[in-house]
Amino acid sequence: MSRFRPIRHAAVATACAFALSYSLSTLADDMVSFATAGYASGLRTPEMMHKIDTDGDGTVSRAEWIAYQEKVFAMLDKDKDGKVDAKEFISPSGGDIASIGTGGYARGLRTADMMHKIDTDGDGTVSHDEFIAYQTKIFDMMDMHHDGMLTKEEMLATGGANTAH
Repeated sequence: MSRFRPIRHAAVATACAFALSYSLSTLADDMVSFATAGYASGLRTPEMMHKIDTDGDGTVSRAEWIAYQEKVFAMLDKDKDGKVDAKEFISPSGGDIASIGTGGYARGLRTADMMHKIDTDGDGTVSHDEFIAYQTKIFDMMDMHHDGMLTKEEMLATGGANTAH
């Protein structure tokens, strides 16, 4: 009986590794359907994790995530009226997000497709509340451990995120 124990442990370990890999890939695919491939791949980089992880502990907390997204919205909202129209959202001159993000993240975010996904009431503008609610959903999708923290593995999991859908 004891000679089969290592085989069972190996089988359980393999099953757990497969389940984690499948979950990360499925999560990335879900994120791409919720976002866009350009946004998902632009967000999931070591450079973006470093920029969002302001305390340098190697994880991104919900508070760090929201604080970062607040900065992004403030940069997009050039006229400071609490909402962003297409000119502000999509125009490369509508806010220098690349100064706090990366070029890939800025390009992935500032598309008509992303604006449409974030503009939940369909009024042609993205309000502060819509933007933060959307970014909170992104955080929750990435937070596979449901602990309010994104580990490096959660933040950088790509699976299907780098492929167009």
